[in-house]
Amino acid sequence: MHVPDLPTGTVTFLFTDIEGSTALLQRLGPRYADVLERHHALLRAAIKGSGGVEVSTEGDAFFVVFPSALAAVGAAAAAQRALAEERWPSKLPVRVRMGLHTGEGTLGGDNYVGLDVHRAARIAASAHGGEVILSAAARAIVEGSLPAGLRLRELGQFRLKDLARPEQLVQLVIRGLREDFPAPRSLEVPADLPAQVTSFVGRERELAEVGALLDRSRLVTLTGPGGTGKTRLGLRVAEEARPKHADGAFFVGLAPVSDPQLIPTTIAQAVGVDEEASRPVLDSLEAYLRDRHMLLFLDNLEQLMAGAPLVSRLIGSADHLTILATSREPLHLRGEQEYPVPPLGAPDLAARLSIEALAAYDAVILFVQRARAVRPDFTLDDANAAAVAAICTRLNGLPLAIELAAARIKLFAPAAIQSRLEKSLALLTGGASDLPERQRTLRGAIEWSYDLLHPFEQTIFHRLAVFRGGSTLESAEAVCDPEHELGADVLDTLASLMDKSLLQSAPTEDGEPRFGMLETIREFGLERLAGDPDVERVRQRYEEHFAGLAREAEPALLGGEQKAWLDRLDRERDNLRAAAQLAAEDGRIELALRMSASLWRFWQQRGHLAEGREALARLLARPDASTPTKARAQALAGLGGVTYWQADVAAAGRAYAEALEIERALSDPIGLAEALYNSAYVATVVGEYETAQADYEEAMRLYQQAGDRAGLTRLREGLVFLLFHRGDFASARELQEENLAAFRAGGEPFRIANGITILSAIRLKEGDFAGTRDGLVEALQIFRQSGDLHAIVRILMLAATLSLAEGDPVRAARTTGAADAIREPLGEIATPLQLLRIEDPAPIARAALGEEAFEAAYKAGRSMALDEIVADVAEPPERPAKEGGRSATGASSGAS
Repeated sequence: MHVPDLPTGTVTFLFTDIEGSTALLQRLGPRYADVLERHHALLRAAIKGSGGVEVSTEGDAFFVVFPSALAAVGAAAAAQRALAEERWPSKLPVRVRMGLHTGEGTLGGDNYVGLDVHRAARIAASAHGGEVILSAAARAIVEGSLPAGLRLRELGQFRLKDLARPEQLVQLVIRGLREDFPAPRSLEVPADLPAQVTSFVGRERELAEVGALLDRSRLVTLTGPGGTGKTRLGLRVAEEARPKHADGAFFVGLAPVSDPQLIPTTIAQAVGVDEEASRPVLDSLEAYLRDRHMLLFLDNLEQLMAGAPLVSRLIGSADHLTILATSREPLHLRGEQEYPVPPLGAPDLAARLSIEALAAYDAVILFVQRARAVRPDFTLDDANAAAVAAICTRLNGLPLAIELAAARIKLFAPAAIQSRLEKSLALLTGGASDLPERQRTLRGAIEWSYDLLHPFEQTIFHRLAVFRGGSTLESAEAVCDPEHELGADVLDTLASLMDKSLLQSAPTEDGEPRFGMLETIREFGLERLAGDPDVERVRQRYEEHFAGLAREAEPALLGGEQKAWLDRLDRERDNLRAAAQLAAEDGRIELALRMSASLWRFWQQRGHLAEGREALARLLARPDASTPTKARAQALAGLGGVTYWQADVAAAGRAYAEALEIERALSDPIGLAEALYNSAYVATVVGEYETAQADYEEAMRLYQQAGDRAGLTRLREGLVFLLFHRGDFASARELQEENLAAFRAGGEPFRIANGITILSAIRLKEGDFAGTRDGLVEALQIFRQSGDLHAIVRILMLAATLSLAEGDPVRAARTTGAADAIREPLGEIATPLQLLRIEDPAPIARAALGEEAFEAAYKAGRSMALDEIVADVAEPPERPAKEGGRSATGASSGAS
């Protein structure tokens, strides 16, 4: 079709089409023609109203050009509003995706040619139904000139099909219409799938079959005994399916998890959902997944079958969620598609096959590849082909069993491996007839490999099985052979076990290797550990080692190495959880209580508050934990800290009260002083000032008698908190300035930054706005280095209140938006509104600006990067407010 008067030069291209038009056609049948006609009419009205030229139309797709980028944006917005307001047949919405790009309008005959046309089409293809996406070029022209009701939101860089460089994409947000779309469809989809250190062999048929199942079913379970390659197959399937899921594919390793109640927490951590104090993790997870097009790969569900209904619940609440799971048995859930993972193809020993024919079998390929990993010169030849084929066939094509056998090629020729395997498996089949054949074969291969180890290697191996989620070299040495009784170097033994495929290794962020076992091998190791005469000592060393780690970390979580310690505890989270549980099971409840008490700040700072509360409450509820001991008092103090940061002050008060009662009975001066401090803090928050004052005074006497200077300094900061609440800001400032000097002398970044924050709040109340800003900026920089988001939120809320006091409600709204954007993923946390009774700056700024101006500033703050936020807070006001007086916001009013 020839279209006259196509504009040239710099133009803006618009591409549109209906999302899911084929499905819509199938559901509507003949009525689809009426829908398409109405769709065309609505789009053409919007295009004509903005001066656009319709270049071509094909089916439900439009190609339009505009001389003005702003006009193109207006047309897209008008079209989306009209489409949303239309009453469609059978209430089936017609969702249209749109893409805009400004570029060179070069004609070739009666149509446009050139890369800019293709770029606009690809941008449209990246959008979702109801969404309008702009290129950076279009954004540069229209930003700053958008009419009311329209704004832009940065989406980031994405690689689009057939385009060499990533594109910076921007969403057009239309007031009153949907905003929260999944990530743009691109060649790069978010994922957290672990990289495989060895090559993937064969399985073309299985990949195709499982992929096809995922296309038509939202729950696919790969089943089979351990060692059949379920995880490897699942990872490859997930990787290949990733582009079909706009919000990504994520691996959730459940092997270290033994409690089904921890499944939601484990999934939430994998996909990046932070716990919220105000609701269960499962509710937060469901809300996060509800509108996301995502693939979850749940690995090793078999030991958590009681948690299988959770899988059904997630799928039922999230229409676009797909789950791929591995288990030794099906989950028996409605809609589940089971796929029994077969062994690798192995040769028929009765057939006379050439070397070339043998080399084509997946089992043989795997054996040769793994053999070359330990002996690079290994080749399949006339001398060894028959033995290799016999090994692969005898092992039923089981990948793990073949890898274990191939790892022995460094020591044995294939014929020798074949002979020893025949003997080992023949012995096993008579004693384990209750196991499936493939599982007996696998266990036989593990046992054969285990039997070939030196005695000290066997001991190290089965002692390593006590670890959950792997171990460092330091931990392995401390638990497996701390006194070198075995007469072997643990590191050399670990390297030997890796060579034999009984152990795996992966680097961590600090460069140190982390050693772990496949779950099947670990189960075998635990069986052997049960027969170790020193099994009780091994378990005790394991429990004490991680209790010691928790104890060592506790004071460091407030110091200069805070982030490094938090990262370390995160890596050992499974071991810490398991060690506390084992200690309780072994009758060492005191150790379990003390260990868990030491971890409360880790749980708080890394957002694991729900897990921490559950762990402490479960231990404290045990009958053997009811004795009023020092360990119980410490655990109660930890529970008080966790519940306080969940904003459950009542629960914190109950825990602190019982801890105080125990400490009084124990007559430990320092323990009693700490308990009094905690109780006084809660009393201050709830307004019981006389009780708080008495507790602080008693604690001060105890610290003075003990000569505990650090305790006295902490206590003096508690007194500052009380003075602040009572409105005595001058006394509070004088005391806090002395405290801050002591903190600076001690060199602890957390205490320095926290002390500065409190002093800044006091200065704000006194009307010292310049001093307040300087302090907030310094504290913000320190907390940024440690990554303490809770503290950053507190500072930003104070900064918003400062801006109100300075007469700048626009910046107050912007800073409030920035604070909320950081706070919301953290859940309910204690803020200056609760701790210091600072008035909420948001409604005050809203009243000062009006709804529209406030929303514009607030949303701008929500989209700011942290660097921009810091720079904005640091910027002095254009017209400094008169200091020392009460502001219109009430920022200088005292607490009653």
